[in-house]
Amino acid sequence: MKKYLSILSDLEQKINDGRYRSGQKLPSVRDASKSYGCSTGTIVRAYAELEKRHAIYSIAQSGYYVVEKPDVRFDNKESQVIDFSSPSPDSSVFPYLDFQHCLNKAIDTYKYQLFTYGDSKGLDKLRDTLVSHLAGSQVFAKAERIVVTSGVQQALEILAKMPFPNGKPVILVEQPSYDIYLRFLEAEGLPVCGIARTAKGIDLRQLEEKFKTGGIKYFYTMSRFHNPLGTSLSAEERKVIAGLASKYDVYVVEDDYMADLGEERGFDPIYAYNRTSHVIYLKSFSKIIFPGLRLGAAVLPERLLETFRGYKRYTDTSLLSQAALEVYIKNGMYERHKRKMCNQYAERIRALNEALQKYNDADLIEASCVNSGIFMQLKLPQTVNLERLSKRLLATNVIVVPGKRFYLSDYMAKEKFLRISVSRALPDRIEEGVKAIVEEVRREIKEPF
Repeated sequence: MKKYLSILSDLEQKINDGRYRSGQKLPSVRDASKSYGCSTGTIVRAYAELEKRHAIYSIAQSGYYVVEKPDVRFDNKESQVIDFSSPSPDSSVFPYLDFQHCLNKAIDTYKYQLFTYGDSKGLDKLRDTLVSHLAGSQVFAKAERIVVTSGVQQALEILAKMPFPNGKPVILVEQPSYDIYLRFLEAEGLPVCGIARTAKGIDLRQLEEKFKTGGIKYFYTMSRFHNPLGTSLSAEERKVIAGLASKYDVYVVEDDYMADLGEERGFDPIYAYNRTSHVIYLKSFSKIIFPGLRLGAAVLPERLLETFRGYKRYTDTSLLSQAALEVYIKNGMYERHKRKMCNQYAERIRALNEALQKYNDADLIEASCVNSGIFMQLKLPQTVNLERLSKRLLATNVIVVPGKRFYLSDYMAKEKFLRISVSRALPDRIEEGVKAIVEEVRREIKEPF
């Protein structure tokens, strides 16, 4: 089964990346089986699945060909731009047909149930399915402790506003961190403070001091594929954070929004190491399917459930979308699409690393060590003017995001960097984009004013 899914994902990726072009004939079943080291039956099954998904078509006694279709991605304007800014999934690989099938199946299965108000906790069947789905990430919880939300953002906003059993007021956030959440916390006037996190990790002694004396309600962290750093906390860091939460009665809000988008194996979240129910685990499904789905899951400790539900109040996530997601996960489509996305992003991160190795001097740009996910931090010399650099790059059709926005407004110890995202960066343009960045940084250093 794993071999079949791997081959299917690889073939889809080659079609999406243009290595098998529209109208091109695919390798014969016999040649493909030799190439992949599998039986001809496995290839026949993979080709049949691609044909069912309208990616290829067959001609009797001739073979299989890639479906010819207009390429909406490569209009003149878009093809000229190298987008290192967008964190949204590549629209060319959205699983439209798969999810349409799941929507139809959901309507046939649940019928009138999908057109009622439902339960604010979420569709029962989806929460039951999420029990086993989350267990695959070492997040073990009963369905009663899982709440379906309108993306991770809704859960974050509710947690920020609701009181916690520890009676503490201050929200502790990593610096840098998720910019939209930081702006929300500041706009709401909530008590918030920061702790430095760099590409090398977090100062655990300083974190303990904050937990001990800072009146911390909860600590918001992205344990893996951090936005904007791209890095993940080490196993030791995760274990220590879990222990400190128990020791000082501080909750941890673990935003694992990109849990499915990397090649890391055996990664246990902070949630898995905590034995006192001090970790709230959040997962998004928008990054793996498409942003418009707006579905997430919050795994909550028993003592927070009633308060969280009170603040959520009503059903605000489409029951139809929830039912379709339940079908999508249960029939294996989610896992298959996840593999495809992982392969795509891994290839792009490899291209990014190779381009940096080719064009960057070690003392010019310091890149975070990233091999999975979609983000990378490019740390720059202090003499570089980020705003001017961004404008110069934009003039060459390279879009980047300066790091300033990922800090609290009053946080002083800001690193100077660019956040690079490969989510929308076309593989064959990544090297060109990196070369432009390096050249413009060198120019900034030579012409600082």
